[in-house]
Amino acid sequence: MRSINKLSAQRVMKEVKPGRYGDGGGLWLQVSQSGTKAWIFRFMKNGRARQMGLGSTETFSLKEARERARDARKLLSDGYDPIESRQATKNAEVSDKRGITFNEAASRYIKAHSPGWRNTKHAAQWQSSLSTYANKTIGDVDVAQIDTSHVVTILEPIWTTKTETASRLRGRIESVLDWATARTFREGENPARWRGHLDKLLAARNKVSRVKHHGALPYASAPEFFRKLRVLEHQSARALEFTILTAARTGEALGARWTEFDLEAGIWVVPGERMKSARNHRVPLSKQTVEMLVAQPRLGDYVFAGARRNQPLSNMAMLQLLRGMHGTEGLTVHGFRSTFRDWAAETTNFPRDVAEAALAHVIGDKTEAAYRRGDALQKRRHMMQDWANFCSESAPAGCDQSV
Repeated sequence: MRSINKLSAQRVMKEVKPGRYGDGGGLWLQVSQSGTKAWIFRFMKNGRARQMGLGSTETFSLKEARERARDARKLLSDGYDPIESRQATKNAEVSDKRGITFNEAASRYIKAHSPGWRNTKHAAQWQSSLSTYANKTIGDVDVAQIDTSHVVTILEPIWTTKTETASRLRGRIESVLDWATARTFREGENPARWRGHLDKLLAARNKVSRVKHHGALPYASAPEFFRKLRVLEHQSARALEFTILTAARTGEALGARWTEFDLEAGIWVVPGERMKSARNHRVPLSKQTVEMLVAQPRLGDYVFAGARRNQPLSNMAMLQLLRGMHGTEGLTVHGFRSTFRDWAAETTNFPRDVAEAALAHVIGDKTEAAYRRGDALQKRRHMMQDWANFCSESAPAGCDQSV
């Protein structure tokens, strides 16, 4: 007589009499007084008779019930109680689904995304803004429980006074909560979403905060300013002169290394990791720029060396120089890019896309970007030479003029 696999699928289907019917190996078919059928596993553990439900016959077939019973027997063979093992598994699953706090979610989001961020300071900025403004309200709150009231409580106090900060903070909270949703730690709509949600509760940014443009010098005043700049002998003056002549961003100019230049060819190649666009940017150098670089002392890897060994000038060096010059109130280093752009638009016939390429602006239109694959280097070479000539109109080298 068989000690296992005694039942047949047909008998399981037809049996209606209440009772228990053994299949062997601890597996039983149980028919209740109401006619429902279920699988149970009966076993002895530490001298005690125990039984464990294995599910309904409507859910598990005879074959599947035998597999589940076999798994239970394996646990018993290894010294485990199958009931306790199943409960431990459920507890672990519940723990996983219990969720994580916003702080934990933010840390995991930053850890996951920071390798793809070009600027190493970006992660610190994220952490700082969330710690300063969000932690008090939602830092220890389960991400699944965060709702619109939480987000508004965070943003409302700074929305009209620190609008730019508040806007970035909102976007960061939205990103963290989107991550939490994708990782199944929360469900439903994102309470930090702007369009169609928070835009109904908070005023539009342009209504509460006027955009502050970088203070720019009118292009007609550039030659006079350049004349004053060139008589200064500070390292920061040469850095600013170079920045203006190349229409570069502050970080690109101060981070320039000698290895990036081919002075014979008149080319400066800024590596992609230092560009806002994350792509290499070729800059044609005017004769004036090359002459300045040839005369520049080589004090290390950086073209514009700082006080510390093998470190560039501080980001504040050129701005401090500007503040110390007469008649430059309100001007910024970045503003000279606008000066260049206005000069190109209003006094030259160079196409708009050539000027935009000189500023290393990314093309917003994907179709246009697909067709314009070159960087208009030769056209930009003519433009940058004209720009240097314009700036130098009233700037004879060595001119002894007061500033």
